[in-house]
Amino acid sequence: MGAYITGGTLPVQNQAAESAENRIARLSTEPFVSVGSNPGFFSGTRASIVDIWKHRELLGLLVRRELRAKYKDSRLGIVWSLARPLAQLLIYYFAIGQVLGAARSTPDFAIFVFIGLTMWALFTDILNSGVGSIISNSGLVKKVYLPREIFPLAGVGSALFNFGVQVVILIIAFIALGAPPIPDHLLLAPLALITLIVFATAIGLALAALNVYLRDIQHFVELALTILFWASPIVYPFKFVHDKLQGNWLEQIYLNNPITLCIVSMQRALWRAGSVETDPKLIQHWPENLELRLLITLGISIVLLWLAQRLFARLQGSFAQEL
Repeated sequence: MGAYITGGTLPVQNQAAESAENRIARLSTEPFVSVGSNPGFFSGTRASIVDIWKHRELLGLLVRRELRAKYKDSRLGIVWSLARPLAQLLIYYFAIGQVLGAARSTPDFAIFVFIGLTMWALFTDILNSGVGSIISNSGLVKKVYLPREIFPLAGVGSALFNFGVQVVILIIAFIALGAPPIPDHLLLAPLALITLIVFATAIGLALAALNVYLRDIQHFVELALTILFWASPIVYPFKFVHDKLQGNWLEQIYLNNPITLCIVSMQRALWRAGSVETDPKLIQHWPENLELRLLITLGISIVLLWLAQRLFARLQGSFAQEL
């Protein structure tokens, strides 16, 4: 929702002589002039995009600030962006792969898990940075006007930088293990990545606005992410789910989770052993019409992003008062 200011000015000497009561009465008759985004449900979308584009340099500065703040006074710097996924990889590889035996039925289990963890880290980074972005930048929100959407978007930029670093490690692993992706399904990778970014940005944008009014949102997100992690095929292959559910309606509900679909698609694109394994016991199962499912999910995610931005625009008018 746009902010408004009253127009009209008086010479300094007249303003000094004017009484407070007369000044309030005069200002109350002045027309309001919009200084924010257009609150219209349809027309406001284009205005918001143009406003964000005009502040693209500021958005870039905020992304760099996010990265500097994350690694401030750190000797290892961006190396820490690898610490969590690598630690998780070792834990899950040992606990689930070796102790529980998942690695015996999942070829190149380390690469399989790292693909899922990389996609999951991108989703959680976008979501976590977006939810608290308005509150953590309350000083700027209360003092100056700027498109508030750039705060959640700065978190997206920071998350993509970390994702890029992890992809470099993944490529090194492909080369070291001699297991590069096969080209048959490689186009699924960029499609899955774009879908995940759009969906995560939509959820993060909506929750960023709601969190200003309901501070319990951030705690709910922590709980939801814990559940969602185990409800996605990150440390176990989709084959386990299919063998258990046999394609029934519960499996379809499972596949309707956009995170699940994006992770499965990325595994299909990059996990060579899941596509070329000749041992019948190790053959992986993939959802039918995976490309079509992913395209439909991308379309729905774009609509969700638009609706999230309009919700954000409606609520942002009272951000300063709530903060």
